[in-house]
Amino acid sequence: MHTLKIIAGGFLLLAVFLLAGRYLVRGSMATPAKYFIPLWFVMAGINMWIGVSHARYSVRDEAPIFLLNFVPPAAAAAVVIWRGR
Repeated sequence: MHTLKIIAGGFLLLAVFLLAGRYLVRGSMATPAKYFIPLWFVMAGINMWIGVSHARYSVRDEAPIFLLNFVPPAAAAAVVIWRGR
């Protein structure tokens, strides 16, 4: 359940980036998506670090969850970048 919340949060953050980019920058939608991907990588990494340090999971256990959290929103951002060119 926590993983689904993290993924949903990633899509929500992507939507915020795209809306902010649309109304503030008035440029291509690809630009805010380019900024989203590294930020989302860091945020997914922080989630992994919390799982390792506080929940006492090993990095080996958390690595697939990290990928599961990171990839769907980042892939959606990559599609926006690809379509925006």
